[in-house]
Amino acid sequence: MEPRFNLFSSPTALKIAKRFYSTSLPLAQSTLPKSTQELVELRVGQINGCGLCVDAHAKEAAAAGETALRLNLVAVWRHSTVFTEAERAALALAEEGTRLGDRGVSDETWAEARKHYDDDQLGTLICVIALINAATRMNVIVNNLGGSYEPGMFADMLD
Repeated sequence: MEPRFNLFSSPTALKIAKRFYSTSLPLAQSTLPKSTQELVELRVGQINGCGLCVDAHAKEAAAAGETALRLNLVAVWRHSTVFTEAERAALALAEEGTRLGDRGVSDETWAEARKHYDDDQLGTLICVIALINAATRMNVIVNNLGGSYEPGMFADMLD
């Protein structure tokens, strides 16, 4: 399998990719833990079937100190004991925010997330979910494959 198209070869798509990357930079300055952001991005990548996103966010999370055990259990987080209540709330919000067509975000899921995160963290979480959903969709459309990502790779390409 090969990618269908290199988004970076399109002048317009490259401009959007650079802006997309710049848009995500403030997320790193948020008080929402980086590990939570990476776990959410990994889970959304799994749901949307994005090999590149799963590869990238598993490696970024590992580089930031996340354990192999927790990374391996993200796909089955409801059936594991290694995630905090706050992380579980974030993962539930990510799942419902990704599968909007199923039923949207339930009041129960929203209330649980609200219980664990302040306004800035919740705003960050919403933005992380929205941005990773956009990225997964672009990558799946063009068939970008997982397996060759190196931590920091996109920052180097898009700065």
